[in-house]
Amino acid sequence: MKVSQITVFLENKQGRLADVTEALAEHDVNIRAASIADTIDYGLLRLIVSDPVRARQALMERGFTASETEVLAVEVEDRPGGLAKIIRCLADQGVNIEYLYAFVGKSGENAIVVLRSEDTESARTRLVDAGMTLLSGEQVHTL
Repeated sequence: MKVSQITVFLENKQGRLADVTEALAEHDVNIRAASIADTIDYGLLRLIVSDPVRARQALMERGFTASETEVLAVEVEDRPGGLAKIIRCLADQGVNIEYLYAFVGKSGENAIVVLRSEDTESARTRLVDAGMTLLSGEQVHTL
């Protein structure tokens, strides 16, 4: 139950994010979720997209450094404490989270938390054992 995430290295320059989104649009790739972590000189754009392979090709054709990473997508009730339940589950098992971001699906009933851990397999096992719902790449990419 792993999901492919595209990570794009972006120079912190005007118009670079526009270039990324236009490249994806031109190749009919839909962005499902996005997160940017930045420094003074550069940013890391993390994307969940409808077609990770096509997205990566489109970005590399435009000269972007893009990589594919496996992350977990956990469905969580969209209510106070929903995210805390996931975080506590992993913390109590000694699983460290490197980063996460979330979005609400089309139904609006549940949120989807995308996370990366030092040990993705251990995180997956702990979440499944705790009864959490993990989504497959196909499920997330076709939302």
